[in-house]
Amino acid sequence: MKRYLERIIALVIIVTLVGLAPVPRAAAFTIGEEREVGEKLLYTVRSAFDLVDDPDVTQYINELGRQALKVTGIQFFDYRFFVINDNEFNAFAAPSGLIFFYAGLISMMNSEDELLSVMAHEIGHISKRHLASRMEKGKIVGMASIGMALAALAFGSGTAAPTLMMGSLAAGQSASLHFSRQDEEEADLLAYGWLKKMGRNPEGQEKMLQTMRRVARYRSERLPQYLLTHPDSEARLSYVQSLLENERGETTATPLDEFEFFRFKYRVMAQTKDQASFRTHLTSVITNPRSTAFAINMAKYGLSQVDRLENNFDSSLSLIDEVIAAMPQHPQLLVDKAVIELAAGQAGQAQRTLETVLKRDRSNMYAVFTMAKALLQQGQQQEAERYLQELVVEQPEYPQVYFELGQIAANQRKNGVAAAYLGKHYLYDGKLELARKSFGDALRDGATPPEVKKECKELLKTVKRIEEG
Repeated sequence: MKRYLERIIALVIIVTLVGLAPVPRAAAFTIGEEREVGEKLLYTVRSAFDLVDDPDVTQYINELGRQALKVTGIQFFDYRFFVINDNEFNAFAAPSGLIFFYAGLISMMNSEDELLSVMAHEIGHISKRHLASRMEKGKIVGMASIGMALAALAFGSGTAAPTLMMGSLAAGQSASLHFSRQDEEEADLLAYGWLKKMGRNPEGQEKMLQTMRRVARYRSERLPQYLLTHPDSEARLSYVQSLLENERGETTATPLDEFEFFRFKYRVMAQTKDQASFRTHLTSVITNPRSTAFAINMAKYGLSQVDRLENNFDSSLSLIDEVIAAMPQHPQLLVDKAVIELAAGQAGQAQRTLETVLKRDRSNMYAVFTMAKALLQQGQQQEAERYLQELVVEQPEYPQVYFELGQIAANQRKNGVAAAYLGKHYLYDGKLELARKSFGDALRDGATPPEVKKECKELLKTVKRIEEG
């Protein structure tokens, strides 16, 4: 019941958000209108969905998306990629290039090529404007109806969506956003071609469709929403297999190091799966005589994450040290070790571990953010602020960084600056009323620097534009 209540609240947020925009003059959903809805969604997505939200997950999924977009040609929108903390087998694209992957879908993948195949498929739908086409063909002429339809994509056939969609359906508006077979084939063909352009193996697309077919067969009593909105997995699989058969022997893809993908997958699963069942799964991988050395090491990595979250720090550190010894070519493991050290109260040691990483790669935002937290634990606020400002540049929509900066400003008795940072924290967390209040507090503080006040005024205009449409 708690889960359904959360979904109802999220649905109301989306419907209210997009319902604020004016009804378009025609049934077509224009690029301008899509951008308008996308701008509003950017500021409310964090309140509408429970995201797997840390700099590491964000950096990986968005960097992978940027790699895909390099081969897709000119796009109408700036894309954003998110991971939702939900074990449903689902993914969906929202207006203006927002693409969401559910943790349950990621847990079913076994390679980065499979993840890329879904990502490229969703980019294909957006690139060819299938979402707008479905809305037009379904005669969805109001922004509120679009909100209902998007909620159907996100929440599927559970209790929340059908109940709240009744008003829209009773008014004769269709909220059906399943893609046609023609749309699916076009998106599949685009994804297939883009995977080849990236030097990736399109067999990953075949394996993902095989997973979809298997899920459809064994969960026929309640199909996951992804299979309802992306139908005909059997026909799609046959289509992709025919493409592969025609090019058999012509594959130019090079073998891929799957470390980054499995590290991402296990970090997501550690935060979203039932930890007891996840531990059992990882243990079975380690004890299976047919498991490769790579699979065993990554399973140990997964166990180190579970142990950290359960505060078993000695075991977590022991496991991560084993993985580092086996895979010394991956410095990202040192960041994971520093996170464990920090959680265990070893801030100084965590700082030393992170210094090793950051000397080689200053672009690692997970290391940057963890370093800032390690410095804060040791009372080095000025140095920590410098690292946090680096994260602001690279990930300006990450709410937690503004909370940390606000705490530093408050400790320095810069109350106006602290209020401004807190306002940004609330804005990017989707709490518009609290954001408005905090920006107002910053403006009323006579000690707030002029440049900060100017920014607060602009952000208040943004809040007003989001609220009023």
